[in-house]
Amino acid sequence: MTTATTPPPSRALFTKDHPRYKWVALSNTTLGMLMATINSSIVIISLPAIFKGIRLNPLEAGNVSYLLWMLMGYMLVTAVLVVTFGRLGDMYGRVRIYNLGFVVFTIGSIALAFDPFTNGAGAMWLIVWRLVQGIGGAMLFANSTAILTDAFPANRRGMALGINQVAAIAGSFIGLIVGGLLAVVDWRAVFFVSVPIGIIGTIWSYISLKEVGTKNPGKLDWPGNITFAVGLTALLTAITYGIQPYGGNSTGWTNPWVLGGIIGGALLLVVFTFIELRAKSPMFNMRLFRIRAFAMANLAGLLASVGRGGLQFMLIIWLQGIWLPLHGYNYADTPLWAGIYMLPITIGFLIAGPLSGVLSDRFGARLFATLGLLIVAITFVLLLLIPVNFEYWQFAIITGLSGIGSGMFGAPNRTAIMNSVPANQRGAASGMAGTVQNAGTSLSMGLFFSLLISGLAASLPSALYDGLTSHGVPSAAAHKIAELPPVSSVFATFLGYNPIESLLGPTGVLAKLPAADAATLTGKEFFPQLIQNAFHDGLAVVFIAAAIMSLIGAVASFSRGKKYVHADTAPVRLHNEPGGSADASDKASASVAATAADAPAAAVTSSATADATPTGAP
Repeated sequence: MTTATTPPPSRALFTKDHPRYKWVALSNTTLGMLMATINSSIVIISLPAIFKGIRLNPLEAGNVSYLLWMLMGYMLVTAVLVVTFGRLGDMYGRVRIYNLGFVVFTIGSIALAFDPFTNGAGAMWLIVWRLVQGIGGAMLFANSTAILTDAFPANRRGMALGINQVAAIAGSFIGLIVGGLLAVVDWRAVFFVSVPIGIIGTIWSYISLKEVGTKNPGKLDWPGNITFAVGLTALLTAITYGIQPYGGNSTGWTNPWVLGGIIGGALLLVVFTFIELRAKSPMFNMRLFRIRAFAMANLAGLLASVGRGGLQFMLIIWLQGIWLPLHGYNYADTPLWAGIYMLPITIGFLIAGPLSGVLSDRFGARLFATLGLLIVAITFVLLLLIPVNFEYWQFAIITGLSGIGSGMFGAPNRTAIMNSVPANQRGAASGMAGTVQNAGTSLSMGLFFSLLISGLAASLPSALYDGLTSHGVPSAAAHKIAELPPVSSVFATFLGYNPIESLLGPTGVLAKLPAADAATLTGKEFFPQLIQNAFHDGLAVVFIAAAIMSLIGAVASFSRGKKYVHADTAPVRLHNEPGGSADASDKASASVAATAADAPAAAVTSSATADATPTGAP
C-alpha cells in the first residue's frame, strides 16, 4: 500500500508561492515609483535647457501656456486617471495594469527624447507625450501599493509601503538633481534616461509579478469615470491658470474662465459622488469614506501633499532667485545647484520613511503620522525665522527636519489607508490615495504661487522702479517694467534666467545704458538684494498657510483612531453589484465603518484571507 503525498510547493523564483515573492514585488514597484516620481520633477530643473533646445522663449507673450503645461501636464493627468486605473486593476488584475504602465511610460519617454520639431510645434510635441507619460505613470501609481498590500502580510506592510513611499516622495527631489545634471549634457537626455529604466522595468515586471490579489469584477462605470475626469481636469486646470495675470490683476482668479473651471469642476465632482453612491459597479466605492481610518488618512495626505509641493516650489525660487546668486553662482547654473542644496530633504526622507514604516507595523500609524506633520509645521515656521540670505547650515538642518517629518508621515499614512479597506477594493483605494497625493501637488503650485505673487505685488513694483532708475534706466521704461506682473520675475528665476536681463533685454534699453550700470543691473547681486524684502513678505504668507495646513493635517491624522487592519470574513460586494444584495452590502459597509470608528488595537481575525493576520503577529 502506498501513501499519497502532497508535492512540495514550487520554489521557482517567480511563482507567487515563493517565500521571497514579496521582495520581488517590492523591488519592482519601488523601481516603478522611482521612475514615475523622478519624471514628475525632472522637467522643473531642466526647463531652461529644454526650451533652449527647441528654440522657444517661454517668457514671451503667448508662450506662458507652454510653460505651464510642461510643468503641470504630467501631474494633472496622473491625478485625474489614477483612480480609474486603480478600479481597472481591481477588475482585470493589478499586475496587468501595472505592467502596461511600464510599457506606456517607456513609449512616451522614447517619443520625448526624439522630438523632431522646434518652436511651438516642438513644445506641443513635448506636452502631448508628457501627457502620455502621465497615463503610464497613473497606471504605476494606482497599482503599486495595492500589489505590495497583496504580497505582504498585515504585520509587514508598513516596512514595504514605507520603502515604496520613500521612493515616491524622495523621487520628486532626486528628479531635481538628475534633471540638473542631465540638462548640462543634453536636454534630450532628460527624457532618454527613463528609456533603459522603463525597458528593464517592463521585462522585470512581466517575468516576475503575479496576480495574487482579490479581483472585484464588474462593468466599467462610464458616468462616474467621465464626471470625475472632466471635473478634476477642469478644477486643476483652472487653478493652474489662476497663476497667470488677468486684466489689471497680478493673478488670474477673477478670470471668468478660471472661475467657471473651478465652480464647474467642483459641481461635477459633487455629481460624481451621487453617481457613485447609486452605481451598481462604481468606479470608486464612496462608502469607504465611512471608514474613519481611511477618510482621515486621505484628508491628512491631501494637506501634507499641498504643503510638501509648496515647499518644493518655494525653496527652488528662494535658492535660484536670491541665495545662490548672492553666493556667486551664475543664474544659468542655479537650477542644478538648487537641487544639490536641497539634498537634506531627501536624506531626511530616506532615514525616516522606512524606519517609521517598520515601527508603524507594531504600534500603528497615528503616533508617527501625527508627529511627522507637527514637525513639518514647525519647520515652516523655522524657515521664516532665518534671514533670506541665510547660513547654509541653518537651511540644511531645517529642511532635513522637514524631510524627516514628511518621511515619518508618508509611510505609516499610506499603510493605514491600504490596511483599512477590503481586499477587493485595494486597487481603487490605492488609486484614490494616489489622486489625493498628485492633486495636492498640482493644487500647491496654483495656491502657493498665487500667494507668493500676491505678497510680491504689494512691494516689488516700487522697489523695482527705484532700483532701475537709480542705475540710469529712463523713468518711462522703468515704470513699464515695474508694472509687469511679478509672475514674470518669478518664472524667470524659476527657469534659471537672469531676471533683469530677461525683462530689460527685449526693450533695447539695456544696450543703451553705460557699461557699468548695465553690468550692475544684470549682475549677481542687484536683483537678489532688490527682491529679498518683498520675497520674504510673500514667503511669510506662503509658509504660514502651509504650517496651518500641516497642523490641520496633524489633527486629522490623530483623529483616525488606534491601529486598525481590515479583516475580510467574506467577499465584500458593492451596493447593488451583481451577485450581491443591497442589504448584504450595507451590512458589510456598516460593519467596516463601525469597526473603524471603534479603531481596535488589534484587527478582527479570520482564516479566510491573508488580511486576517493579527497585527501583533511576528
